[in-house]
Amino acid sequence: MSEIQTNGQNDAVERVVRNVLRDILGLTDDQVTGFDRDTELFGSLPELDSMAVAGLLTEMEDRLDILIEDDEVDGELFENFGNLVDFARAKIAA
Repeated sequence: MSEIQTNGQNDAVERVVRNVLRDILGLTDDQVTGFDRDTELFGSLPELDSMAVAGLLTEMEDRLDILIEDDEVDGELFENFGNLVDFARAKIAA
């Protein structure tokens, strides 16, 4: 059962994305709690490199019970926190 199915709250997707960023990138709770929609990710977080992207996507798939195709991943996806959360929500709704 995915993490999203076990908590059932409105902000569950956002919380899961925050937790994935924290766990995969080794960020602190304070860092991820401070993220808003416009918080820049790729290029602004030194921890988020090309290798981390692969781990991040895999962990999102596992925790949200979604499948992310290679052709869905582009630079815009990791431009900011809001884009990443919106993408996850759209995948769950699909």
